[in-house]
Amino acid sequence: MSRTSEFYKKNPEAAEKRREAQRKINKKPSQKKYRAELNQKRRELGMYGNGGGDISHKKAKEKGGSLKDGYKIESPSKNRARK
Repeated sequence: MSRTSEFYKKNPEAAEKRREAQRKINKKPSQKKYRAELNQKRRELGMYGNGGGDISHKKAKEKGGSLKDGYKIESPSKNRARK
């Protein structure tokens, strides 16, 4: 188990605070559009609902990237660890 998982397991108040923050972020229209774009690409590739890698933007979203700039398939742990 990762250090983060252990921390939140031991600190339920902190875990709830983090979940609240994530819910707030995930409600934003820009975030919904971002998720929809990645899900659409997974459907096109026949990966949607089958597990496997994540679709990752080659150019970061924060730097104005989109799937038009290209994408790559990478492991979920590698994709989600990047900041």
